[in-house]
Amino acid sequence: MKKNIYTFILISCILGFSGCSLDEEPYGFYSEDNFYKTEGDAMAAIHYAYATLTYIEYSRALYFIGDMPTEIMTTKGDASVDNRALNLWRIDNFDTNATLVNFFKYSFIAINRANAVIKKMPGTDIDSKLKDQYLGEAYFLRAYNYFCLSRNFGLVPMHYGVVETLSQTGTPLANNMDEIYDLMIDDCKKAEELLPVYAAPIMGRIDRVGAQALLAKIYLYAASAKANNVPLYKEMAKDVNSLYQDAMTYAGRALGLDPDYPQNTYGFESDLLKIYDVENFAGKENIFLMSMDRTGEAEGQYSKISKMFLPYIEGATIWIKQGDKDEYIKSHDGWGEYRTEINFYNEFDGNDLRKKDLIVDKVYNEDGTVKAEWKLDGGDFEYPFCRKYIDPKFDGDKTSTRPFLIRFTDIAMVYAEAAGPTTKAYELINFIRHRAGLGDLTPGLPIDEFREKVYEERKFEMAFEGDRMYDIRRWGRIGEIKEVKDAGLNESQYSFYPLPQTEINLNPSLRE
Repeated sequence: MKKNIYTFILISCILGFSGCSLDEEPYGFYSEDNFYKTEGDAMAAIHYAYATLTYIEYSRALYFIGDMPTEIMTTKGDASVDNRALNLWRIDNFDTNATLVNFFKYSFIAINRANAVIKKMPGTDIDSKLKDQYLGEAYFLRAYNYFCLSRNFGLVPMHYGVVETLSQTGTPLANNMDEIYDLMIDDCKKAEELLPVYAAPIMGRIDRVGAQALLAKIYLYAASAKANNVPLYKEMAKDVNSLYQDAMTYAGRALGLDPDYPQNTYGFESDLLKIYDVENFAGKENIFLMSMDRTGEAEGQYSKISKMFLPYIEGATIWIKQGDKDEYIKSHDGWGEYRTEINFYNEFDGNDLRKKDLIVDKVYNEDGTVKAEWKLDGGDFEYPFCRKYIDPKFDGDKTSTRPFLIRFTDIAMVYAEAAGPTTKAYELINFIRHRAGLGDLTPGLPIDEFREKVYEERKFEMAFEGDRMYDIRRWGRIGEIKEVKDAGLNESQYSFYPLPQTEINLNPSLRE
């Protein structure tokens, strides 16, 4: 009886129940009879596919999986067993770890919802431009979620169509990494063909540039992982140099460098603080920004991400200085879950504005007097905190702080790493460094040294955005993480997270 209940829960999750609880009514359930009758139905279907990303179990996992196991972040001593396990690389917990289980589950819910759109949209009698747009977004979302899954779990089940019956849940693993990458690459190319370029970024949605940007990241990941002999990637049939070339090509399209693919919507922000201004959701950097707003009714519609980064500070309301300006913005205090590693904080160049302006060691009262501060040898709060997620107009615990899923600067660094030490690559990296208050990168570097420098630059630029773990993975350097060394783990233990045991129990093909 218990096995039958678990099976029903799995099917409910795959078909798109809200929250996967037996007590909840299914909504948006796939049916031949009730989907895609009108443009409104079609729009609702693609929104439904995007909405999976905003589940708190998914959005919070981005940081627990993407930064917490690295030198960037740690967590509080009384954090949950599962999240401490990720931080400390306690791999005996990983196959039942709730954060990993939920990330895996919601990624496949998103894939199934995207597959429903891919199946039904072509036969829908709506405006052809809208049909192409929604179909393109669905292809993007399927590729995006498979990219997230493969980076974390390696080989995963391949769902090419909608899961509608119990028998369809027994999908086997991909034969190899080439099979997953072939699907992602094909999906992104279809998305590029179908999607327009928006006149301005739309929060929570992607356009042609988003498809190009994702494809560039996919190619770079495979290229660098194969070049660095990462398990599963080193056996790929694809040629490393061709992969790097393709990464440069599609990053160049996303950046607007290819005259055949013009775009003026996205670009660099010249001011670091403007990138992370919560009201600047249509900012040029935001190729793909998760959709969350303080006016939402339930968490997921609104965000508590700021609470995760901010420490507890007595008195609750604090004010944060805006760079060197005599200006301050208001914030609440927090739970201290995502904590800056002090050794990482000390790695920053002393002149780096990404340390001075984006990591806070002192907070103020409204009148500008110091309220509390962090000090290495003791202080009023326990760690210098990331301020990329601040909403001055917070409403209680409700904020509009959002994960940055694909940022223009990320793609500029993808281009630079893929291209090597070309004039354009240096130009892009030097802009990023100048914006951070630093000087030019050493000119004339050999290609391997140049790529190493880009890898290092990404650590400081993308910190606290759920990105670092994937750079470490694709460079084959997980074995260098202190906690991995301390745990005495070998390559087969740390290369990928294990598939959730619940999925293995329910899917006979995964036990073969």
